[in-house]
Amino acid sequence: MFEPIEALDIYNKNVNILIGSGASADLFPTLGLQIRDTQGNWETIETLSTKYALRPEKNAALFMHYYNTCIHPVQTFTPSAINTPEGLENLHHYEVFLRTLLGFLDRRKDANRKINIFTTNYDGCLAHAADRLLVKGAHEFVVNDGTSGFYKKHLHAKNFNTFQCQTGVFERAAYGVPQLNIINLHGSVYWAKSGDKIEVSYKNDFKNLLTPHVENKISEFSKYLVTKGGVTDEVPMVKLTHHQMDRFWYEYNKLPIVNPTKWKFHETVFEEHYYQMLRLLSYELERPNSILITFGFSFADEHILKLVQRSLSNPKLQTFVCAYSQRGAQRMRDEFGAWRNVKVIGPPEGADLNFANFNKHVLSLSPQAYEPGDAH
Repeated sequence: MFEPIEALDIYNKNVNILIGSGASADLFPTLGLQIRDTQGNWETIETLSTKYALRPEKNAALFMHYYNTCIHPVQTFTPSAINTPEGLENLHHYEVFLRTLLGFLDRRKDANRKINIFTTNYDGCLAHAADRLLVKGAHEFVVNDGTSGFYKKHLHAKNFNTFQCQTGVFERAAYGVPQLNIINLHGSVYWAKSGDKIEVSYKNDFKNLLTPHVENKISEFSKYLVTKGGVTDEVPMVKLTHHQMDRFWYEYNKLPIVNPTKWKFHETVFEEHYYQMLRLLSYELERPNSILITFGFSFADEHILKLVQRSLSNPKLQTFVCAYSQRGAQRMRDEFGAWRNVKVIGPPEGADLNFANFNKHVLSLSPQAYEPGDAH
């Protein structure tokens, strides 16, 4: 059975959520590929790029594939354009997840009623799901993405420390409005450099960095990377000119997202904000009576892994690491085995800890018992 996280252990504490690409797996591809190396290990964008470090054409083609299949679909994403049942269900899971968090906040009695959602995803799923809930009007809450301004919204770390308070007509009572802080650790496609600041604009009119001619050149290479049964040594060759590669890297390096091979930004402005957000995560985890719940996150980012492990020296921090598979759960137990305040939650035999099961059996105001054979 799935091990639930008891709501009574959470609702009145400093709750922090850390989600990764697994949460959006039915909407956008992850960094995983469908080919294996000679030892039978699955390749990812990171591992393959390391092997292509001295092969500029293949490395450029790899990141062209990554941009075309992972980044550009996120740049042009809108809920109305979802055309698969799995995609619609995925966005629905985000809404259920946010409703659960708001349910925790409704039970709080203090004025500062907020939950921090740290995410390494650069998609807009959290923002879209929150907006859909606000439109439905079933919950009164505030979404804080760290921005301030009117026509132009700029991002600053200090904005995550603010919260809204409502008073009655005669100001005899104060009521803290439930707030969800959405903190993008690896950047967002909706960010742009504006002088020495980061401007945020939720638009989706991005132009593809690849011309149709270049897309055609990498098509066979790209298709092979996602072909089951493929092996690293048989990845097709690619013929790209120096001009095509230089033009691509020039535009790619301006993207406001973490480069998955080095887990860092190319722009200093984004890099500085990245470390400010890591400090914010560290600060929140070091506070008394803190909770950290991770989902869809592999801890591939060494900075975040080491930060969380350092924070576990806080005896008042309780961490729940939710792993998609039994194998992943065992890997997390090996990684965090030295800390008693970490609980790894994995799926039972024959099941996966996907978003549906996470919402239904693990993080819920009233978790449901799992029956083997249930379809999710």
